Amino acid sequence: MELKPQGSPCHLIPGLPGLLPSVNFLCSSLFVVDNETLFFENEITTYEDAKDVITRKHLLEVQFCCQYPKRGNVTLGFTVHRDNKTIVEKGFGMFTYNFEFFPNNLYDTMVNPSSYPLQYEVGDKIYMQIEASSSVNNTELFVESCSASPYDNPSYQPTYSIIENGCTVDPTVVIFPKSHNKEFRFSIDAFKFIGLHDQVYISCSVLQCEIGNPNTRYSKGCVAPNHQNHRRRRAIETGVHFISQGPLRLRSTPESESRVTGLNLNMAFIAGCLLAAVGMICGVVMIHKFKKVAVQYQPLQTTE
Repeated sequence: MELKPQGSPCHLIPGLPGLLPSVNFLCSSLFVVDNETLFFENEITTYEDAKDVITRKHLLEVQFCCQYPKRGNVTLGFTVHRDNKTIVEKGFGMFTYNFEFFPNNLYDTMVNPSSYPLQYEVGDKIYMQIEASSSVNNTELFVESCSASPYDNPSYQPTYSIIENGCTVDPTVVIFPKSHNKEFRFSIDAFKFIGLHDQVYISCSVLQCEIGNPNTRYSKGCVAPNHQNHRRRRAIETGVHFISQGPLRLRSTPESESRVTGLNLNMAFIAGCLLAAVGMICGVVMIHKFKKVAVQYQPLQTTE
């Protein structure tokens, strides 16, 4: 064993008022190491005055030792899947937003939360559903915006817009029929952010509106960005709430890579054919011009 005593006491601790008003503590440490364990040996000694060098009163000496293994297993667990978001708002009571992914456009069984992060290939269809539940029956769900980001942070850049101001922005977005007024179903083709990011979070801004009222955000639907002067009216709609789900992991497969390689070879073949055609046309033009040039003969002058 290797002994590494400390050169000086580690610290001074003041006495405890009311219990030991005139007692101080002196801590002295000894550090010991072997192949498997770390040992910390200490001795605490009480004394009356910090300025004294000696004492003649009975001292309290406490010896103790702590040991820690040099190797061990550490496990950290966390939940990737985002839980439902519950909100209490005046006039609408308590309601909950649920954001889930589905394996297909049937929307009959959602993806198991234990399978997160979800794996997709670039170009796959991603099916999503946002659903609101509340005790108020005369409301309908409106999805105002949705965007994608490499991290679960709406202010992180870059952010890719999917829906803006109630309008679909991404050309691959497909909106499916809903089973009730508090539901929104849509899909998008999987994509990957340029760079080292291999994951995507989907975030949306949602609210609930009174059914049939022409002044709600739901009734206005898709609006231009310069018409965002809509003011919330507490009696007919809730505030805008932010929900997110993910992450999605994007991967490439040999099949997708071979498709890209085949596309590149086809493009190279087409480019080569075009260059050959251009070369043949230029050659024919040059020959035609050469044939048009008349050959003239002139006698040479004779000299003696």
